[in-house]
Amino acid sequence: MNILFLCTGNSCRSILAEATFNALAPKGMRALSAGSQPTGEVHPRSIALLKSKGISAAGYYSKSWNELPVVPDIVITVCAGAAGEACPAYLGNVMRAHWGVYDPAKAVGAEDEINASFEHAYAVLRKRIEAFLRLDVNILTDKNLLAKQLGEIAQLT
Repeated sequence: MNILFLCTGNSCRSILAEATFNALAPKGMRALSAGSQPTGEVHPRSIALLKSKGISAAGYYSKSWNELPVVPDIVITVCAGAAGEACPAYLGNVMRAHWGVYDPAKAVGAEDEINASFEHAYAVLRKRIEAFLRLDVNILTDKNLLAKQLGEIAQLT
C-alpha cells in the first residue's frame, strides 16, 4: 500500500509525514510525499527535527507530484485550510483524506516558539500515522470503513 502525503510546497509537513510513516510502517506499506508547487528544498528544521526523533532524513527531497514513481492508493493532504492555505487536489482515481496541520514553516517569533510549532506539527502527524498503522487489515481493504476511519483519524490532535 502506497500513501501519498501531499501539500503545496513539500518542504515540511508532507516530508515529516513521509519520513515518520516510513520509519514506523510494516513491510508492504510505504509513504511518499509531494507538492503541487514544491519549494525545491526540505526545510532545515524538518531535517533537524526528524534527526532528533531518530528518524533518518536521508533521501527525502521536495518534489512535484509529477515525479511519483507509483500511483498512490491513498492521498492524504496535510495543508491547513483554516489558515487560508489552498490544498492541492490530486486528480488520480484514489481514496483521499485531509489531515490538516498548520504549516510550521510559517511560524514566527522566538526560536523556541518556532521550534514548538515544528514539534507540534510532528506530534499531530505522528499520532495520526500511529492510529492509521493500528487499523485492522479488514478496515484497510474496505473502502467505506477506511474512509470513515481516515476521517476520524483526522480529528486527532
